[in-house]
Formats: sequence, structure tokens, C-alpha cells
Amino acid sequence: MPTLHWIGKEKVVNHHRDVPFRVLEQTYTFSTDQSTPDSPAHNGENKIIHGDNLEALKALLPEYEGRVKCIYIDPPYNTGNEAWVYNDNVNDPKIQRWLQQVVGKEGEDLTRHDKWLCMMYPRLKLLHKLLADDGAIFISIDDNEQANLKLVMDEIFGMANFVSTIIWQKVYAPKNSAKFMSEDHDFILTYSKNINQLALNKLPRNDEQVKRYKNPDNDYRGLWKPGDLSARNYYGEGTYSITTPSGRVVEAPPKGTYWRVSQKKFKQMDADNRIWWGEDGNNVPAIKRFLSEVQDGVVPQTLWKYDEVGHTQLAKKELIKVLTFGSSDDVFVTPKPVKLIDRILKIASDKDSIILDSFAGSGTTAHAVLNLNKEDGGNRKFILVEMEDYAEGITAERVKRVMQGYGEGSKAVSGTGGSFSYYELGEPLFDEHQNLNEAVGAPRIQEYIWYTETRTPYPAPIPGQDLYLLGSLHGTAYYFVYEPSHITNLDYDFLATITHRAEQYVIYADNCLLPKEMLQKHNIVFKKIPRDISRF
Repeated sequence: MPTLHWIGKEKVVNHHRDVPFRVLEQTYTFSTDQSTPDSPAHNGENKIIHGDNLEALKALLPEYEGRVKCIYIDPPYNTGNEAWVYNDNVNDPKIQRWLQQVVGKEGEDLTRHDKWLCMMYPRLKLLHKLLADDGAIFISIDDNEQANLKLVMDEIFGMANFVSTIIWQKVYAPKNSAKFMSEDHDFILTYSKNINQLALNKLPRNDEQVKRYKNPDNDYRGLWKPGDLSARNYYGEGTYSITTPSGRVVEAPPKGTYWRVSQKKFKQMDADNRIWWGEDGNNVPAIKRFLSEVQDGVVPQTLWKYDEVGHTQLAKKELIKVLTFGSSDDVFVTPKPVKLIDRILKIASDKDSIILDSFAGSGTTAHAVLNLNKEDGGNRKFILVEMEDYAEGITAERVKRVMQGYGEGSKAVSGTGGSFSYYELGEPLFDEHQNLNEAVGAPRIQEYIWYTETRTPYPAPIPGQDLYLLGSLHGTAYYFVYEPSHITNLDYDFLATITHRAEQYVIYADNCLLPKEMLQKHNIVFKKIPRDISRF
């Protein structure tokens, strides 16, 4: 398989493993329903995270690894334009500090393409981990890095899991100021986690497509449109002659084609009034395709025109309308229209899917998720990650206004309702010596241990249960015997405190003083703190 090499690659290929695991600190929860603050609607299933998306993606692993159905990201295109807050030349101070730490002195010789690839590679590795086996990732990009991104995605996700390259017509008029050619499109690279498990949805038919269906013969089955009975490729039984109702003999299909069905099948279809001969009964036969039988939708195509999914100017106007401040010159340079993300969601998500955008920008992905949920009654959940300072003032603010409603008078847009929790990146779970960071607090450590063992949400502690018992799942009880002030031991005294009955016990402690025979007798698995704590 062709692979891409660049300066610094060997330093970042496995860097995602070295990224510190930080806890997520919930700052607040916003909800349009203030009547029941303890309801599931307030549990923060929708998340907006402010912080470095590399560390944020790592922080999401315990809860979301392999669970995200659809990922959309709009990373910097690396155009060399440095006039905007999100520096596309990847000379942003945050990225520069990171390159110095990870790549080292070698990073001084990096071109802007090397820097971009160093920045993207570990993030793509973590996104691959988060994506569900039946999920898909969509990445917006242009010609500056499209070729490089394709090779890197082939390496991380696998060539066999490539789905398509979508062409999005992002402008509605040519740019006469262009030096050579007006760039009218972006790419959206699409990959699956496992192509054998991927099942994309068909798109609903639009009004123009439905108008093509008529019923000139008043067929009781309703609207239909004619379909070609011939097709290219060879089919042994498909070269017979046909006699029309008017008596005209059609000797054979056009040269190089064949009739799609056998002669026997053709006669059956004709008897069932599924063949159209024209109003005078003299036409070459056509197959009647009934609208009622194709309501499952249309297979998505790879060319997305602006009149179907919007363009960049529309995206700017949408953002200004929601936020009610700024102009098209001082908001985001390249926001994406809601209709564009809506199409992605309709293709690649179900009603209860988790949607992730780790380059969240102005929050278009959340806007599209909320709109689609309102449209079809779905319960999709979004996770947004934004590293810049506008995460609160623009990204989260936009989501609030979409939930509440915005605009005035005839231009008012009703709210979608909903809630989200806003997070900042907190302390790392492990210190520089790989010991547990006590500043994180016992509850967050216990939550992490539970996730690493079960891949399920941490249950609320039950009053009166055994000391150090995290919970029980599928016949296994999990204990985390940890005290910041002293060494803990798995010994006979501790065994005497266990009252919870289970088929197996997983017990974390600093030391184990029990013989192997005793552990085997009671089906106990001992794990040493911190050595045996899983690292994501």
C-alpha cells in the first residue's frame, strides 16, 4: 500500500498513546426545560468541550470508544492564509508549542504541510478509536491537503474502508478575481470503520423527483415512471424479439445491450400491467416503476450542488441570523451550511446516534442535529470540541439560541428544545511519574476505573454497599481499594469485609497479601495500583 512520509512522522505515529488523559470538568448545563433539573434531559448527553481537541478526544475514550456513529470534521485547510483567528498555516502558538514538545528540534525544518500532517495524524488515530464499527467519518478539505489526507486516511482507516470522495459545490458564482481558475468546490472524504458493517441510508425523494412520476393509464397502484428495459452487459436470455400491442415487431434490444429480464419474466410483467407500450401501444416497451415501491429513497450521489445543500455565503448568513451580531466579513471565513451537515446526518446516522465534531467552529453540526431531531422525532446526541476562546461566546451561544429560538417577527425561528453540558479540560488523571493524580478526586478516578473495566457509564453509589465497591456487572463485582494517605492491601482482613456476592471479583489495591490458591478459590482477579490501571 502506498504510504506518505514527512518530517516528524515517526514522532507522531504513536503520539496518541502518550497524550495525557484529562478529566472533563463540567462547567454548567443549559436546558430549555427548567421544570425537572434532575431529568435525563439534564444529564449532559449533549456535550460542548472547550480545550485542545487532541486531549479532549483522549478524554472521551472511556465513555465513547467505538460508540460514535457519525463523525464530521472541518479541520484547517492549510491554505497559508493567516488573516483569521483559526490559523490555516498551522503557525498558531498552541500548535507551535505542541510541535516543539512532540517533534523536537526536527520540527524547525517542517514545511506547513509537514506541520499540518503532524497535527492531524494523532487526532485521526483517536477519531478512529471513537468511531463505531458501523459508523462513518466525513472530512471537509480542499486541494491544499486533499491528496495528503487521502493517503493518511488510507493508512489509519484502511484503503478497503474508503467510501467515496464527495464534491461539494461551495459557491454559487465564479470568482472573477481568481488568478487561474475559480475554485468552486470542496471535497468531503468519507471512510468507514468497517466497510462490511457500514449501511448508509438513502435520501428522501424531493419534490422535483416525485413530479417525474405520473399515471397516464390510471393504474390502481398509483404514480409511476417508465424505466429502460434494456441495459449494457451480456445476459444470455435477454436478446429475444418483442411484438408490441400494435403489431410492431422489435427484433432485439439496441446493439451492445440486452433486455433486463428473461422472456418468461417479461410476459409475466406484461400480464401484470407492469410494461408500458406508449399511449398508442407502439413504443419500445418500458418498465413501470411505481413510486409506492421505491419510497425507501434515493441512493446518495457524490456531487452535492449548492442549491441542494447550501453554499458558504448561506452559511455566513445563517450564523449571523442566529447570533444577531457581526457581518459576513467578520464572522467565520468558511462556515458550513446547516443543509450540508443535515445531508451527512441523514445518510450516516440513525435516530439515536451519537454525532461527533472535534473541529466544531461555530457549532453548525449541533445546529443540524437539533433541527433533524425536531424534524423526525429523533434523539441524536452531539459532542462538539472547540479549542479556541470563542467556544463559549459563539459555539455554545449558537446552540443555546437554536434550542430557545431566535429572530423576530416574520423571521422568527422556533426553538428545537434540548440541553447540553459545557466542559473544560481538567487535571490529568496520572502525574508525570504515572501515579494517580490525587487532585482529580476519588469520584473521577473511580469513574475512570469503572469505564476501563466495563465500557459502561459509572453507576451511582448505593448507600450501605461494601466499602470500595464500584458496582457489579454480568456477575463480576469491581472493587477499587484506594486511599491517598496510606498503602492499601488485599488481605484476609479485607476479604472479611466483603458482603456482596458475585461469580467473580476484580479487586484493585496497592498490594496483594493473599496466596494464589486463595485468589483462585474465590475467583478473585487482583490488579495492582497504578500498574494495572488501563491507559487509553
